[in-house]
Amino acid sequence: MSENNNHSQQIVSKLWNYCNVLRDDGMSYGDYVEQLTYLLFLKMADERTKPPFNKPQTIPKKYGWDTLLAKDGDELEVHYRHCLEELGKLKGMLGIIFRKAQNKIQDPAKLRRLIIDLIDKERWLTLDADVKGDAYEGLLQKNAEDVKSGAGQYFTPRPLIEGIVDCMRPGPAETICDPACGTGGFLLASHSYVSQHNKLDPDQKKHLKFDALRGCEIVDNTARLCVMNLYLHGIDPDESPVQVHDSLKADPGDRFSMILTNPPFGKKSSVAVVNEEGKMEKQDDTIVRDDFWASTKNKQLNFLQHVKTLLEINGRAAIVVPDNVLFEGGAGERVRRKLLHECEVHTLLRLPTGVFYAQGVKANVLFFDRKPASEKPWTKKLWIYDLRTNMHFTLKTNPLGRSDLDEFVKCFNPENRHKRRATWSEDKKPDGRWRAYGYDEIIKRDKVSLDIFWLKDESLEDSANLPDPDVIAEEIVEDLQAALDQFAEIATDLKRD
Repeated sequence: MSENNNHSQQIVSKLWNYCNVLRDDGMSYGDYVEQLTYLLFLKMADERTKPPFNKPQTIPKKYGWDTLLAKDGDELEVHYRHCLEELGKLKGMLGIIFRKAQNKIQDPAKLRRLIIDLIDKERWLTLDADVKGDAYEGLLQKNAEDVKSGAGQYFTPRPLIEGIVDCMRPGPAETICDPACGTGGFLLASHSYVSQHNKLDPDQKKHLKFDALRGCEIVDNTARLCVMNLYLHGIDPDESPVQVHDSLKADPGDRFSMILTNPPFGKKSSVAVVNEEGKMEKQDDTIVRDDFWASTKNKQLNFLQHVKTLLEINGRAAIVVPDNVLFEGGAGERVRRKLLHECEVHTLLRLPTGVFYAQGVKANVLFFDRKPASEKPWTKKLWIYDLRTNMHFTLKTNPLGRSDLDEFVKCFNPENRHKRRATWSEDKKPDGRWRAYGYDEIIKRDKVSLDIFWLKDESLEDSANLPDPDVIAEEIVEDLQAALDQFAEIATDLKRD
């Protein structure tokens, strides 16, 4: 294990152990990471103004780190709360990080201990960006692992992100957008890939810092975690690359050369309203946009259409979609027909269960390129890699690793994806996970379904091949959770009708 890894894990351990103290006061994991975000940023902003950095002050002096160190007791708690309120009114990255910020640490003694003992003792800016970033990623992952927090839907497994980025190979001149950026995993991985795989000239470095990355996130708390994550990894533009609003509401007008995204799980879009009795209820929100092929309440189908809109001509996309996007009729079929015709849909990765923190998810990664208008369909051949059948992962005992995606990335052939070789053949390699289907085959399928599989499930045929009991248990939980979610949607629809 590297020294950097050791140091970042020590920091995570120290910060996380203190979280357990605060949890006794009723604070959640999410609340704790949020408070750390505020305090870490204030400390680092203070460090920037001192040697060897000597940068201009970005935080108004009366709300700076020194003012927190100088106070104690109730006076500290009141001052800290006032700092958060005022900083939330500022613009740029500061405004995103402190937007709607509130103090959740009610005990002034514990707040002072967090400030003095844990954060002030470390020189954060002199730490390697990898140490700072890895430490913060460690906190985000622990938060995602906490089932009660619900944060798992905003955290995509990093090995999956790395595998997707290795296939897509973002370049130094490209613009990369994630319209549902969560805590920033795809943006960070893209930034890292471009930095490590290219010898950048000054103009390219400037582009990477200021213009290359764009993100959108609807949840304030998650957006602040994302911006802080980027900042701790050394991505420090003048203006925040992340906007806080609902991506799906309108076409923003911007176009990008690459979209990498894992939209939040959950099938329908809805808005909260107050009914005539004064009670809060959810109303289905059908997205109607001129740039969409179909109007639907299905959030995932809407995100897929939104991604197509955001791409410039010949722009490339990789999007995580649940199974229902592959087979659902009605609007789903219309979207798939249009997508296959107007874009080159070239690759589908069937993901295994047990890799996401949000349970009940059966998902896939769809890769496609946007193309100019044409009478003939752009999709000629869809290559599918089945990483699901007979594959068993769990979050704790057997988590997905980057090496588990090695064969897929090799089959994808990022150097030239037009030269691919199947690992499946009916006679000699019936257990091959990589094969192609022609456009004519797909378009004749019922509802143009892309939910295609060919491998035999070994556990159905031979009880000796059953996975470990804990894996079976997790898969049962995933299936039950998915079924419960579907029943809940049906019940909600019936109640409205």
